[in-house]
Order: sequence, then C-alpha cells, then structure tokens
Amino acid sequence: MEKRVTWAELFFDLVFVFAVTQVSHLLHDDHSWGGVGRALIVFVPIYWAWVGTSIHGNTHDVDNPVDRLGVFGVGLASLFMALAVPYAYEDRGVLLGAAYWAARLILAALVFRGWRNIPVNTFSVSVVVTGPMMLAGGLLDGWARIGLWAAAAAIDLLVPRLVRRRLALIKFDTHHLPERFGLFQIIALGESVVAVGGVAAGESLTAARLLAVAAAFALVCGLWWVYFSYAADGIRHALATATVQTDVIRTVLAYGHLFLIAAVIAVAVGLAEVVAHPGGHLHMDAAALLFGGTALYLGTFVYTRWRMFRTPAYGRGAAALASLALLPLAVLLPAVVALSLLVLVLVAINVVETVTVGRRARVAADEVA
Repeated sequence: MEKRVTWAELFFDLVFVFAVTQVSHLLHDDHSWGGVGRALIVFVPIYWAWVGTSIHGNTHDVDNPVDRLGVFGVGLASLFMALAVPYAYEDRGVLLGAAYWAARLILAALVFRGWRNIPVNTFSVSVVVTGPMMLAGGLLDGWARIGLWAAAAAIDLLVPRLVRRRLALIKFDTHHLPERFGLFQIIALGESVVAVGGVAAGESLTAARLLAVAAAFALVCGLWWVYFSYAADGIRHALATATVQTDVIRTVLAYGHLFLIAAVIAVAVGLAEVVAHPGGHLHMDAAALLFGGTALYLGTFVYTRWRMFRTPAYGRGAAALASLALLPLAVLLPAVVALSLLVLVLVAINVVETVTVGRRARVAADEVA
C-alpha cells in the first residue's frame, strides 16, 4: 500500500510558504552575486530542515500524536528561522542558528527514540556538528559568520554522500517522497505568483503592467509544465526501479530540488522587477536572476535525467542555452518584451516535448497492435 502525505505534513508545509517568501525578499534587497550567495546560505538550513522532516515522514509512521507534535515543533523552529532571514546577517543570526539547531534536535529525538546505538547519519551529524556551527556563526560577525554558516551548509549537503553505504540499507516509499518534493516545488512556484501579484497590486494597473502580469503567469505555468508534465512521473519511476534508492533521493530529490527551488526563487525576484517596471529596461543583475534562473531550472533537468536514466535531455538543455542567449537582449529591450521572449522559450520546449512524447506513444501502440 502506497504511503500518503499526512494532513500534519501538509499543514507543516505552510511554514515554508512564508520561508520561501522571506528568502525571496532577502534576494530582492540585494541582487549582486554576494547577495545570491548569502540568500543561498540561509536557505540551505531551512530547506534541510524540511528535507529531514520529509525523510522521517517517509520512513516512519508520523500519523500519531507524538510525531504530529514533533512535526509541529520543527514547524515552529522553521518559522523562527524564516523570521530571522531578513536580518540574518545583522542582529538575528543567533535566532537563525538556534532555531535550526532546535529543529534538528526535535527531528533527532523523533528518529532515535528507543535506539540504543545512534548511527552516524544526517540527523546525528546535524545535532552534534552543523547545528552548533549555525549557532556559533550567529554569535560571530561579518565574514566569520558567513564562512561558518557556509561550512555548515556544505557539511549538511555532503553527509548523505559520505554515509551512502549506510543509507543504502534503508527502504523508502516510492510514492511519498516524490509527492513531498513536488509539493515543495508547488510552494516555490506559488510564491512566484504571490510576488508578481504583490507588486502589481501596489501599482497602477496600466495595459503594460497587466501584460507583464500575464506574461509572468505564463512563464510560471511553463515552469510548472516542465516539471509536472513528465519529470514528476519520471522521478517516481526512477525511485521505484533504483537498485540503491538513496542515490536517487540524494542526487535527484535532495540536491536536484535544491537547484530547482533556488532557481524558482531567483525567477520570482526577476518577475517582480519586470512587473514593477514593465516598460523600462532590466538591470543586468535582475535580468541574470530571471534568465539565469530559468536556465538553471531547465539545466537541472538535464542533470537529474542523466542521474536517473543515464540519457541526455537535449531539448531542455537547448532551452536552457536559449534562455542564457537571450540575456544580452534582456537589458536592451523593454522588460515586458524580454519576458515575452523567455515565455516563448518555455512554450517551445513544452510543445516540442508534448509532440515528441505523443508521437512515441502512437508508435509504441502501433507496434503492440
């Protein structure tokens, strides 16, 4: 029997709607490469707390009072992390670090309750290593804080690879985890719509701005289509047929979706700039977030498809390159026109894939007949 996402998990996800919005605001305030790096550093512990909770929910029965309360506790800690994000590099660093450590302590208590021998895995390492590092980083200033937090993020992300042999022994439900990560993808895409609507609602609704809103929504729909038309089913199939399930979970779900969600956050910030100034020209940093974020999103599917099936995704790779090729034009054309060109790239790749898959299905049906 397939494991389903529980109501408690869905409620828990509401915290991360706010968390993604907070990271988007942080990136909106600083479009530079340094700003991108700082936004990513604070996003990783938030994302990793969500991943840890989802892994626990996949491998344990969480539809009971103790685990529900534990999930809510992680949710509260994650809410504190989200509240800390706007001033994480100022006076809320301790709050971010302490909240992350608290989230990991709660998860460890849920995972290891009743165990006499605690193994070295992502949960134990976060309790004794990266959680304290995050708190210590909050007590430091400037580059020392950034460096220690970046190191903690890197360790958290590397641990699943280092303990691969131990994780390979765990049996995961093949329906629950793809659904959980798909829901997080929906959260990120939804935040893009909120960002666009929030900017438009506070401005005069000129014809150019309404056109920009329509183009922005079309782009988000195109991103949704790229993921949920074929990739979501492909992930579920890869996890169900993998010899070592943890390899798919680590590379495609944990790492791949970090790139996918980060890309959507970048796109959301770029879309907000277009809607704010539809007739103006995008600055290079905002254009890089919009067009580079779209390219990263599409390019990540090239990586995930290769990791799952060892086959190239030529179409999505070409669309990623096309998105990057449009970047020089993005600063020369009116923002709404530049966005419309990017929408055409998404429409083209989705139409090509739909036609190609349909043709292959007809050929397969004819061969069976």
